[in-house]
Amino acid sequence: MKTIFKKSILALFFVSLTACQAKTAKTETSLAIKPPATHKPNKQFIKVALLLDTSNSMDGLIDQAKAQLWEIVNELSYAKCNDAKPNLQIALYEYGNDNLNGNEGFIRQVLAFSQDLDEISKELFSLTTRGGNEYCGYVIKTALDQLQWGNNTEDLKLIFIAGNEPFNQGRINYKVAGQLAHNKDVTVNTIFCGAYNQGISSYWKDGADITHGNYMAINHNHETVHIASPYDASILQLNNKLNKTYVAYGSYGKDKIKRQAEQDANAQGYSEANAVSRTVSKSSHLYKNASWDLIDASEDASFSYKELKENELPNELQGKTEAEIKTYLDKKRKEREAIQEQIQDLNIKRKQYVAQQQKEGNDNLENAMLGAIKKQAKNKNYKWK
Repeated sequence: MKTIFKKSILALFFVSLTACQAKTAKTETSLAIKPPATHKPNKQFIKVALLLDTSNSMDGLIDQAKAQLWEIVNELSYAKCNDAKPNLQIALYEYGNDNLNGNEGFIRQVLAFSQDLDEISKELFSLTTRGGNEYCGYVIKTALDQLQWGNNTEDLKLIFIAGNEPFNQGRINYKVAGQLAHNKDVTVNTIFCGAYNQGISSYWKDGADITHGNYMAINHNHETVHIASPYDASILQLNNKLNKTYVAYGSYGKDKIKRQAEQDANAQGYSEANAVSRTVSKSSHLYKNASWDLIDASEDASFSYKELKENELPNELQGKTEAEIKTYLDKKRKEREAIQEQIQDLNIKRKQYVAQQQKEGNDNLENAMLGAIKKQAKNKNYKWK
């Protein structure tokens, strides 16, 4: 009923995002890996919190989020900061849903800052909506208080909040929340689902102006157009080969590799173009799975072959010596790198083809989010190659 916009922003995140995923931060750590060292990351991070209104229905906007998530991730993977590729962390909140706790402002943290793109995709596809009260100031302050934003002044810290009810509802004044964000060096970007001037009159632009963020209005009924290319089939075939390079291990391995396949299916079920975009994301530096994949895990400074436990290894590695395991992983790593390079090369041709077929249009979620991110990233020396 109230928020036409509901899960919309979700896609932002993924958007969001933008470009940063650190090897040092793991939310899940297998017993086979030493705890990560407690030192500051030596790269910049893009930290994006997506605050999505899930009151009532806005299927068109949710569809945009599902359809455009991977394209947004792909664009963010090209970002650079001081000649290094930044890391990406995304957090997700839903608000304004009657199924949520009213004493806590009808707000739920769906996901704390994470670099697990499969987990983000899973949550995006699983959100449901129901009528409720939307308190923008409340959810902004909650995200600021609960999330680990850090003190690195070179990090790009962004909040994207989407909805269509007046921005000034609830007992926490949005101006107070905005000032708190400003003090934490967090930029608040607002996305109103409806007419541009209506969003201004209901304080959405004012909510963004406090932190010098972007105010955007989008057409939630805009249907995402999928453009097929002559390279899609080849990219999807390479995805099947890419999946075979993952070496699942530890207490998370079986569940995580299953989740990877489920998110492939979600993307394919939405459209072939979406599956292609996800495959491209999986070939980028942003797609890392050190908590369950031995190849990614072995690239971490804290990894030790001597600590691998026999019962946590896949069948093909049980009974093998340390040297044999290392040789096996090195071979798989080279296979993966070669496949990823092929995908990236095909994607360059795919992007050129799609650009020639595409019509102009700036009123969708993907364009709104990427425009805001790139504009604000310039202030901290982030560039796109």
